Amino acid sequence: MAGTTKDMSLIKQVLQLKQAGESNRGISRKLPIDKETVNGYVNTVKANGWNISDLLEIDDPELERMFHAGSPAYTDRRMEEFLILLPRYKELLADPKSHVSRQVLFDEYRATHPDGYGKSQFYYHLKQNLVAKKDVTAVLANTYRPGEKLMVDFAGDKLSYVDAATGEIIKVEVFVACLPYSDYTYVICVPSQKTEDFLYAIRMCLEHLGGVPPILTPDNLKSAVISNDRHEPKLNKALEDMGNYYHFVVLPCDPASPTQKALVEDSVRITYNRIYARLRNCIFHSLMELNRAVWKLMERHNRTRMQKRPYSREERFHAKEKELLKPLKPEPYEMRLYADLKVQANCHVELRQDKVTHFYSVPYIHVGKQARVVFTRSWVKAYVEQKLVASHIRSHTYGYTTVREHLASSCRVIMERSAAYYVEKAKDISPDCHEYVKRIFDPKRTTQPEEVYYKLCNSIVSLRRKYDLATFDLTCRQCMEYGIYSYSKFEAILRRNGMNASADETVIFHAPTPSNHGNMRGKSYFTGNDMNK
Repeated sequence: MAGTTKDMSLIKQVLQLKQAGESNRGISRKLPIDKETVNGYVNTVKANGWNISDLLEIDDPELERMFHAGSPAYTDRRMEEFLILLPRYKELLADPKSHVSRQVLFDEYRATHPDGYGKSQFYYHLKQNLVAKKDVTAVLANTYRPGEKLMVDFAGDKLSYVDAATGEIIKVEVFVACLPYSDYTYVICVPSQKTEDFLYAIRMCLEHLGGVPPILTPDNLKSAVISNDRHEPKLNKALEDMGNYYHFVVLPCDPASPTQKALVEDSVRITYNRIYARLRNCIFHSLMELNRAVWKLMERHNRTRMQKRPYSREERFHAKEKELLKPLKPEPYEMRLYADLKVQANCHVELRQDKVTHFYSVPYIHVGKQARVVFTRSWVKAYVEQKLVASHIRSHTYGYTTVREHLASSCRVIMERSAAYYVEKAKDISPDCHEYVKRIFDPKRTTQPEEVYYKLCNSIVSLRRKYDLATFDLTCRQCMEYGIYSYSKFEAILRRNGMNASADETVIFHAPTPSNHGNMRGKSYFTGNDMNK
């Protein structure tokens, strides 16, 4: 047991190996004894000038008295230093937020006290002074098959980094996964527990492992399980898609039953001790910088020899599990999203995502139908009546992605129009109209995309049919003079010019002069009153 007095038969084996010329480190490798303890025994022999051959002939009780007379550890200078540090050690071990383990304390102790206690003596004195009691719980050990299962979970506590631009402390989630057979562990920090971050963490874990186990066992978080019925849980659609892509089955643990993933719970606890505790005084300025530090400590953890095992987690993983994992797909998985969209009259569906609107073409025969659109960050696919009808590269800016063959003939004419098309069309109307349309698209006048003025040009062509050419040309000249390039203003000026032209051309009618004067009244015309006179 660490920190207790060694049996004298073991000390004699140390002396025999030393007599045979073995180094202290070599002795500690061959025997179940710490190198620092070997150093102590060898130094005791040298300090007292003892002969190893004579010591080997002494009976065990007498030899024990020679090596362990009284309690020298408690009168040693090292104990005085240890007792000064002990209150701080107690405080750290008692604080669950510090995540500090005995191993972390020992590493820091040796860094500042290279001549201090060895690991076994440090643990022993720490235990003697802490006097901590823990309840013993009997558990039935699970038996796992190599390469069969990957357990995943998020740690309860978060890590953080400081935003270099704002100085804000950014809290991040810590994803932990382990293969229970070898206890091989993977850790990564992600911005949140949202589905896309959860799937990204799983993908990075699988790429780190270099293969895929057939079973994934998550906790009942919403990113994995929507309905946590113990008999028939409803999985998140995105996680199901990922499982179908990589060919693994998702078997979440029962609600409120962390014992079904006890190994990953234990890995979280070890992560607190071996990663959180060692990073508690470090400051990072990006998520990637934080992850690099986490991965370095994770690698150190996987390569550390396990207690009561003659191998490390990494050695066990490569020896027993790596070759049993299914191969990865050549392309990394991308989270799939779904939308039910109507095919518009312009033969496009309108996809809105991440505050960006983009239009993707669909064959014109499906105009008016409902399309199931499946998309990732890289591609967009449209299905109508469960058949794939269109596939496009995903765009993350506003605009149109169009396949010409998808459009009807009328749509093609519209989609193929350009500034040059309208300038050429205006040339056929009149020189004034041609000059006005050229100015509309002049890059020195405007920085707007040319598509903004297509509607104005269509309206100009349409209005020409309703007014005479002189009035239309006058309006074009006036709009150029005053810098007017708006449809509503162009139409208002054209209407006013049309009304003025009509007023100027009004005809004044005069009464006609008859050629037959027989029925005209003359001086002889008299009224009835005249006859009465």
